[in-house]
Amino acid sequence: MYYQQPQKAQMTFMKLFCAFCALLWLCTSSFPQAPREKPELKDFGSSLKKLKWDAQKNQAVNRDQPNSNGSSDVDVIRIETSLVVSDVLVTDKQGHPVRNLTATDFTISEDGVPQQVGHFVLADNVNVSRSIVLIIDYSRSQFPYIADSIEAAKVLVDKLRPHDQMAIVTDDVELLVGFTSDKRDLKQALDSLVEKNRGSKGFLGIGNKRQQFGRSAQFSALMATLNEAFDEEDQSPVIVFQTDGDEIEYLRNSVIVHEVPPGVPPELLGEVQEEVEQKKKLQRASLTEFSLDDVYRAVERSRATIYTIIPRTRLLGLTQDEQIQRLTAEDERVVATWTGAASSTKLKSIFQARQEERRKKLTKEIWHARLDQELKVQQALVELGKISGGWAEFLETRSQAAAIYNRIVQDLNQRYIIGYYPTNKERDGKRRRISIDVKGHPDYVITSRKSYYAPEP
Repeated sequence: MYYQQPQKAQMTFMKLFCAFCALLWLCTSSFPQAPREKPELKDFGSSLKKLKWDAQKNQAVNRDQPNSNGSSDVDVIRIETSLVVSDVLVTDKQGHPVRNLTATDFTISEDGVPQQVGHFVLADNVNVSRSIVLIIDYSRSQFPYIADSIEAAKVLVDKLRPHDQMAIVTDDVELLVGFTSDKRDLKQALDSLVEKNRGSKGFLGIGNKRQQFGRSAQFSALMATLNEAFDEEDQSPVIVFQTDGDEIEYLRNSVIVHEVPPGVPPELLGEVQEEVEQKKKLQRASLTEFSLDDVYRAVERSRATIYTIIPRTRLLGLTQDEQIQRLTAEDERVVATWTGAASSTKLKSIFQARQEERRKKLTKEIWHARLDQELKVQQALVELGKISGGWAEFLETRSQAAAIYNRIVQDLNQRYIIGYYPTNKERDGKRRRISIDVKGHPDYVITSRKSYYAPEP
């Protein structure tokens, strides 16, 4: 009895302590907490300066950290903890989200080895803080779409929850607005891009502002965001990548190869050859220090879910005749937009004359060459969403804007945040495959990231 009394007292104390901890956890998880104040993003884009193209490895490497194991050296946020987290969307055959699933409903495997679910949260939990980066393209190619794009982005801003924080990055690789929950600041920043695109005449010649456009460095902006915007404390990192992706032409190992199309009429051959040579020259002079494959690897290394919004006419999945028709209509729309924006009747006439001359030179062969390039760009943008566990959508008209951004918000709210501690503890920096399923439901469609990179040694 002499030794049992202290032991009983100790057990009683432990029970009370555990009960207190449980109550504390219940209180802190049942009521909304203040959103975490994210660190300020200083010198945004600096990670790009560290990248250098290595022709022998055929990939980008970090100037400051030479790699010894042959894997990608892109300077990105790496998984330093053992918990691997993925945002998971479950839908039935009709595309309807499947709700009310629990942790025990899921099976996870890594490289074919079963894993135990160690973290499970519903994304619509009021305590889940989402860190969202909107990368928006306001370059010349986006001029016909910029007003629609900005109005679409405002839909997302309006849907932000109290715990959510958003930052805005432009295709200048500029941090337009750092992470904030202030919807007014976010909308004013978006409106400023429209104002830059439009310019202004001022009053009596005073205050005149010329049109300004982004420099089409959209993939560079994405790389900088993946490298610098998120840290391990971000519960649900999200990127909305709104662009037509035309910087892809200047990435290393570009999928865009400029060549003279076969069958060009002899009277146009010399002119087309000269134009192709000029494009090749510009491409060589403007190459980035990373490739599209480097971007894909950076996406896999990041925990961010990417939603790609493409302000462009969809060409994927159509017959070639339909694609050519849409591409032609797209071209007409772009010309009409620029003509309509001309500041004088004389300038409008110049635009129209140039278009007439241009139409004569757009032969069937040239249209097919343009189509091939457009398809490659669109496919690359769609692939970004798939790799991250997100998706891509085309913003063709303003009437689609609200539906697309509402779909993003609904998608985020309907996801499950699932994590596990890998049984493979090796810090080898290698890619590992993830497979997530719902028990007893092979018919369910799972949208989530399919792989990640283990921590470096």
